[in-house]
Formats: sequence, C-alpha cells, structure tokens
Amino acid sequence: MMIDRDISTLLAKLASQYPVVTLIGPRQSGKTTLAKAQFPSKPYVTLENPDTRRFARDDPRGFLTQYADGAIFDEIQRAPELSSYLQGLVDANPAPGRFILTGSQQFELMSQVTQSLAGRTAIVRLLPFTLAETQRLKKAKKTPKRSELAATLLQGFYPRIHDQKLDASQALADYFATYVERDLRQLAAVQDLRQFARFVRLCAGRSGQLLNLVSLGNDAGISQPTARAWIDLLQTSFIVYLLPPWHTNTAKRLVKSPKLYFYDVGLACWLVGLRTADQVARDPLWGSLFENFIVMEAMKDRLNAGETAEMYFYRDSEGNEVDLLLPVGSQMHAIEIKAGATVNPDYFKGLKTFAAHHPQKQAGGSVIFGGDEGQRRSDWPVYSWRRLLLK
Repeated sequence: MMIDRDISTLLAKLASQYPVVTLIGPRQSGKTTLAKAQFPSKPYVTLENPDTRRFARDDPRGFLTQYADGAIFDEIQRAPELSSYLQGLVDANPAPGRFILTGSQQFELMSQVTQSLAGRTAIVRLLPFTLAETQRLKKAKKTPKRSELAATLLQGFYPRIHDQKLDASQALADYFATYVERDLRQLAAVQDLRQFARFVRLCAGRSGQLLNLVSLGNDAGISQPTARAWIDLLQTSFIVYLLPPWHTNTAKRLVKSPKLYFYDVGLACWLVGLRTADQVARDPLWGSLFENFIVMEAMKDRLNAGETAEMYFYRDSEGNEVDLLLPVGSQMHAIEIKAGATVNPDYFKGLKTFAAHHPQKQAGGSVIFGGDEGQRRSDWPVYSWRRLLLK
C-alpha cells in the first residue's frame, strides 16, 4: 500500500526545476516505491540486475540511447559510469525532471553525482517513515498511549515492516544480514564480517553517547584507525548518524566529539538484543533510544521540508547539555529530550544554562518527553512525543 510521503511535495518541486533529481537514503527507506509512484510514466531500470548493470557499465552510450526521454535509474552507484554520460544528455536537453536517480550509499554516490552532474541535479534525502507516516498507513483513529511508545521504538520505521506487517525482529535480522553479506562487500573489503557485526552491535549499545573511537576499538578488539574506517562505512550506508557538537568562539570550552545515533531506532533495538516492548521500556538504554528516536524525527522533518541536515547538540566542560539544537536563521532552537513520563525540574537545566551563556543565539526552546500530556509552561513548553503524530 502506497501512502503519501511527506517529502513528495519537495520531490515534485525539484523535478520541475532540475533535469536530474537524485534520491538517496537507506536501503528499504521507500525510494523505489516513491519514485515509481511520483513518476509513473517513466521507464524503471534497476541496476541491481546483473545483466542490466553489465550493459550500463560496458556500453553506457548504447544503454542510455534506450532512454532518451528519461527514466528512473535505481541504485545508480552500481554503475557509476552513467553519471558522466548523463551529463552530456542533460546538457543537450535540459528538460526538467528527465532522469530520476536513486542510491543507497551516501558519500560515494554524492561524490560521483556532484562531480558529473554539478548544477544539473537536486539531491533529495529520503529516510524511513516518520511517526506520522506510520500512523497514516495504519489509518489510526487514536494516537498510541505511552504503553505503546516502547513498541513503536522496537518496531522502527522501515516502510516494509509497516506496509507488509512483518515481524520486526525477523525483518531487522534479515535487513542486517543482507547489509553485512551484500552491501558491505560492495563498499569495502572487511576481512572479518563477524567482527564487524560485533562492532555494529557495540555501536548500538552506545546510541546517544559521545563517540569514543579508542574505547569502541578496544571493546571490539580492533585498532582506532579501523574503528574510524568502520564508522565511516556505517555513515556511508545510512546505518549510523553522527550529530556534531555546536561550536562557538566563546572562551568556555565545549566538547568536540560527535554523538552517535542510528538512522533507525528499531535497528538499534534489535542490535542490542531487545525483542519485546517490555524489554525496551526496562532497558538501561531506554532514555538513549528515546533520544535517538526524537533526533531522527527532527532530521526527517528537516529533510522532508527541503531544509539542510544541519543539526547540533550542546555540551560544555561542566557537563551542561542540550540534546538538540536546530538552526533558525543565525540562532538555535534548543530541544531537551527526556524519556520520563513525569516532568521534572531537572528537564530545564540545560535549556536555562544555554540561554544564560548564549542569549544572542537562543531562538526559543522546548522539552519533548515520554509522557502523554504536554504542559504550557511560561519559559519552556513541554511537548508529548505524541505531538509528532500531528505533523
């Protein structure tokens, strides 16, 4: 079942302005489904097919002559040669929305596209479902209660799980096995796949924490350079996201390490061994997993609206922290994320500190928490996680 994705309006707008639109995102985030639904009259070509890929690589000119009027080329990173030849085609006929490219690799695909199609393509990043999109698919008349929050995190947001009503644990196990056994081999030569899988599980156990490559490498039994290379692989393939710290010229020292999150919180839950909602709600990682969920919802909102992926967190040397800073012009909207169901005065500590230390940068702030009912406080409004269902 196809539902309207929040990013559809942006995709249509950019396809009316650029001859090429490149749609990138994690595997199974819905790129192919969206491209086919949005551009039903275009031929669909998947470069995952070995024969098609071989033709595209061996004779790119001959291959493209079949699609002079345009096409959807799925998983374009499998035939990187095409980008250079597409450049000549769109220069000769720059009709908007002519070619739609999709890809599941971030930096590698971006470098190919930006070098060959600079100024000719718009880049659109599609992440898995938002919370609101999952509810739209279910046609839910009632928003989930707090008891269902843990189940929401456990299930994650990959569209196939929701659309086909799959068992999340089995689907995520298959997703990860496919990633390790197929995609990883395309990206780099990892000698020990079992050790790499252990490394990814260790990363999941550090969701919401500062990235410490020395500690991570030691626990995984690998060197720091290898840990760095593997983190880069996980970023490239849309498995992990590193949230950078916000820097300022103030004399007050701020931390410099990014925080580690997973693009899909359900995958993080599966990787640390959580299989039931009760386990999620009682796990020591509960707060970090909830934070992961909210951070990625904020990222999806920005990307779906055509904003940059620019987001930050704040932490100084005294331990004062704000979980999320969202750019608003030259200022920042500060968000504190708390999994607890009861509003606590400590929830506002980081917001107050940031406002006091950086009054010129503060563009409002709020708390998002795991309770059912928000509070209209005078300084810092408190919003329930259920508010995300209304977007």
